[in-house]
Amino acid sequence: MTVSLVMGNMIGSGVFLLPASLALFGWNSVLGWVLTIAGGLCLAASFAWLAQKMPVDGGPHGYTRAAFGPLAAFMVTWSYWISNWIGVAAVAVAGVSYLGAIFPGIAATTGAEAIVACAILACLTGLNLAGTRSAGRFQLVTTLIKIVPLLLIIVLAAVALGTGEASIRPLESARLSLPAVTAAATLTLWALLGLESATVPAGRIENPEVTIPFATITGTVLTGALYLFTCSAIILLMDPAVIAGSGAPFADFVERFWAPGPALLLAAFAVVSCFGAANGWILVTGELPYAMARDGQFPRWFGKLDRRGVPARGLVFSSGLMCAVVLLNYQSTAAEAFGFLLLISTCCTLFLYLVCMAAALRLRFGAGWTSGRWLPWIAGLGVIYSAWTIYGAGGEAVAWGLLLLLVSLPIYFVLGRSAQPMAED
Repeated sequence: MTVSLVMGNMIGSGVFLLPASLALFGWNSVLGWVLTIAGGLCLAASFAWLAQKMPVDGGPHGYTRAAFGPLAAFMVTWSYWISNWIGVAAVAVAGVSYLGAIFPGIAATTGAEAIVACAILACLTGLNLAGTRSAGRFQLVTTLIKIVPLLLIIVLAAVALGTGEASIRPLESARLSLPAVTAAATLTLWALLGLESATVPAGRIENPEVTIPFATITGTVLTGALYLFTCSAIILLMDPAVIAGSGAPFADFVERFWAPGPALLLAAFAVVSCFGAANGWILVTGELPYAMARDGQFPRWFGKLDRRGVPARGLVFSSGLMCAVVLLNYQSTAAEAFGFLLLISTCCTLFLYLVCMAAALRLRFGAGWTSGRWLPWIAGLGVIYSAWTIYGAGGEAVAWGLLLLLVSLPIYFVLGRSAQPMAED
């Protein structure tokens, strides 16, 4: 279940459109994927080490507090929390969009998409309120379902190559360039966000010192491999101009190498993928107010578990914010702003990665933690990779992300200046 939380949160709506964005990069996109997966594994290995040493609720919040103090912990967790509920809203919107391909009446009815998206978010929140194990089972099932089209692409590509029906686009070294690889890697980065997911609900995971590191590394490796082979197969076996102009590159590939008319089937898998990812992110997002409240940095009202051991108040409150963002998106004048908010939220996650990598280094050398001989090298590469990805996000998004961090300062002093950590129940 924990592996499926990591994989399910990474595999959302983006992968089904990513080949279209990468098509014109050709072999540069393959190298971009290799660079992104290598950087993601540095991040994953560092998170795994931190989780092994500190299996605490809130994950990154606890690591940052131990390394840099309560203010830094509040700032990055606050921005990460906001990035999560904005991101979940975006995934829900994408899922309903795919659902509209199966049930055209949803798209044809004014306001129906917003109502359906909010209703599905409410149902997924109810599933999480039923208990972490219930949400975990749903996450496991949806993750197994959503990897089916990815595996199908790999099988079809192998058969097409084996029968001579297709050939790999030749590698032209003259077309390889560092700017193109960097641009491709920047695009592929978004697909690996979520590799830290297992560290957040540590208190709800059995044997977290072993389970979380295993799930984090395994989930990142498997997801990265699936992304690399599926996206590369589509890009290198088909006409790049066709893929670049496609609104459904997975469906086009299946239709080309298997049978016509797979669009509805692929749409169904995309729906499962989106709502499976939303389920996992709802779980993670609901844990953050609870962890901050237990640490004395958020209203104590959030620091209680219900009789099922679930942080119900944080779940319901965060889900309400998600629905508000969904409704904002369906105001025509706010649609463009919503897309920009999503970019800002992604940038906030990258700030979290950078701070957590720095925290791993500080704790390794400053807290007397002698284990992890290779950790300084891995976390050091993680710092470089995180800084590079923030640079790649663009100056405007980074500026707004920094502004969101600064906004947390007055909130911190209002909410947490005089508060004290809550005693263990």
